[in-house]
Amino acid sequence: MVLPVLSSSPETGLEFGGAALLSFYTDTVDHHTRVSNIFGYTTVTTRGQTKLSLNASYWTPQNKFHYSATLAYYDYPNYFYGIGNNTLLANQELVNEKRYKASFSGEELFGNDIYVGFVSGFTKYFYQYTENVSFIIKSSPDVQYRHGGPELYLGPSFTLDTRNNNTYTTKGLLINSYFYALQGIYSNHAYEGGFFNIEYSEFFALSKKFVLGTNIQEQSLMGGTAPFFLLPEMGNDAIMRGYYQGRYRDRNLIVGQTELRYRIGDRLGLAAFAGTGEVFHTGFSFPQLKPDYGGGVRYFFDIQKGLSFRLDYGVGEKPVGEPRESGFYIALGQSF
Repeated sequence: MVLPVLSSSPETGLEFGGAALLSFYTDTVDHHTRVSNIFGYTTVTTRGQTKLSLNASYWTPQNKFHYSATLAYYDYPNYFYGIGNNTLLANQELVNEKRYKASFSGEELFGNDIYVGFVSGFTKYFYQYTENVSFIIKSSPDVQYRHGGPELYLGPSFTLDTRNNNTYTTKGLLINSYFYALQGIYSNHAYEGGFFNIEYSEFFALSKKFVLGTNIQEQSLMGGTAPFFLLPEMGNDAIMRGYYQGRYRDRNLIVGQTELRYRIGDRLGLAAFAGTGEVFHTGFSFPQLKPDYGGGVRYFFDIQKGLSFRLDYGVGEKPVGEPRESGFYIALGQSF
């Protein structure tokens, strides 16, 4: 399928471009084999950003192996607010960011539902600043490696997956975790660190048309130093919708949400969601949790494979003296 792209988020504004999607089964006899896909796109945004990306997810027959790969380049001017769970809108400053990414992961099925494998990749961030950028990103001791740098990463992964479908799940459990060691290279060769991620999702079929999903994620950046561009960030089109991605960032992130999905018919669906989360340096604090809630519409353009577009509107907290945080999203696929 070749199609125009129209998407939206608080970070990009409206996003326009073109995409090509190839979805297929590697085994048409065993109907339990999951959908594989190759997805490429190029877009520009109303915030002056450019994206080029090629992504692949490949399931071998009977789901014995799962491979995924990404090649991406973003020319991505965006706003930086500082580090921590209580940054101020008044400290907003525009930074010119370029990102390069290449990643590859593979997992093998052991038993019925357990996958063990690895994640690997290369990332490079490059930053330029105008003369009128304020003192925060230039001089704050919390902002480390302010000019970016290249890194390689490699580490093990573990997945428990009992979902009945990987594109529109109505029942089952998914636990995905990985840890990788980070090593700076070239001009960034002195940097060493690690990154840990664990995500839990479970789905319950309440009736033929209603599905309840829950999702919890924790991320931690480890090491003696912490490049600001590698810190976990709150807010994206999948979780904590309504928050500008990167408005709140720190060494640790914990977020959770629940989403109630209603399938009106074969083509249309509705969703309502609510969640909470925070970023923190060392100590988690219940009073620091931020709220998140909203709803949206889903359109299924491939009924057999459960492929869909969604429109979501998310609402967050209202910081003192600032407008309430919120955002509109147009995206491909389910949020989790």
